[in-house]
Amino acid sequence: MTTQAQACEEAGHARYTYRLRMSSTAHTALLAEWDRCRWVWNGCVAASRAAHKAKQPCGPAGLDKQLTLWRAEHAWLREGASVPQQQIIRDFAKSRAKAVKDIKARLPMRQRAGMPRFKKKDLADPSLNFTKRGFRLKDGRLHLAGGIVVTVVWSRDLPAEPSSVRVYRDSLGHWYASFVVPAQVQPLPATGAVLGVDWGVKETATTTSDAHDLPHAEHGRNAGQRLARYQRMMARRKPKKGHAASKGYREAKKQTAKLHKKVARQRQDTARKWAKAVVTDHDAIAVEDFRPKFLAKTTMARKAADAAIGATKHALIEMGRKHGRDVRLVHPAHTTMDCASCGARTKHALPLSERTYTCTTCGAVSPRDKNSARVMLVRAGLTPAGADRVRPDCPPGSQAV
Repeated sequence: MTTQAQACEEAGHARYTYRLRMSSTAHTALLAEWDRCRWVWNGCVAASRAAHKAKQPCGPAGLDKQLTLWRAEHAWLREGASVPQQQIIRDFAKSRAKAVKDIKARLPMRQRAGMPRFKKKDLADPSLNFTKRGFRLKDGRLHLAGGIVVTVVWSRDLPAEPSSVRVYRDSLGHWYASFVVPAQVQPLPATGAVLGVDWGVKETATTTSDAHDLPHAEHGRNAGQRLARYQRMMARRKPKKGHAASKGYREAKKQTAKLHKKVARQRQDTARKWAKAVVTDHDAIAVEDFRPKFLAKTTMARKAADAAIGATKHALIEMGRKHGRDVRLVHPAHTTMDCASCGARTKHALPLSERTYTCTTCGAVSPRDKNSARVMLVRAGLTPAGADRVRPDCPPGSQAV
């Protein structure tokens, strides 16, 4: 079990994202810069595979030396700024290190991060990372290395001086700038209440407080008919291999991307509003450290993906960090088998069809998910009595009597 405060100390930063407006000159220059960075990424992939066959190490230091040789050999590569090319090597190294770590941990294939693959020109969206020496803000505009100047739509003020910025394009063709700034805590008034959170598919989040349960919003299901219509249009107009796509195919593809983006934003909005309500009303929160990735291989994959458990969990952790709340991650093993009242464990796992938990030791009967939410509090070292009706003078973590 880890606390969000510890994770915050390790991270210590936050991201602020803004829409970009750019001229045709800046747009062309950014795409040219991305072509160079994509070439560097593909060169790193080739070098990594060659090193694997030769059973040799392949780290960022060696790839940096390789980049120096590439820039000496190719004049067109030297025309671009060195900062984004060096940073894409850092991105590659992080991606490869995560995949190697998962392999050494002997995780199942469905839970592993895949090894970095080649980025294809027509499929990979541009993403350029600039450190502090590669950009500056002047007169409200973003000046990037290589003489590229873009206009930022300042929807809110930056709270501090940014240390880096990532410029990227989404599936709709919109450009954004994501600035990294030091994380700042905005404390909320103490309430003396604690909360346990259990993730699920029938309900996205079941808590020890009925007022803070998060029902399944079903944003993806509500958009399903329109999405199926656009996908049928794409299937009918799919171009033959080697032929350019028709205007109708491109329009259907754009509508599909817009709908996917809308659903993603709806899920994010729902998660943030719920997370804000939770951290406003509770000082300490025990959250199941649930990894929903394995659900992608089950019969619940569609509904689990629509529930966006991972995004909701991330929103809750970030909101807790932002407002200085104590968010504790609890290991999910056996949380559906333990009794929150006496701590006894059932001899067998409960099937999903069994929605009521009955303890054979103490005789306690409660809804299955509610019992799991209270188990989170017990494991996190928080008093279950404080979940619903804590005394105003009872601080989080103390024993109520």
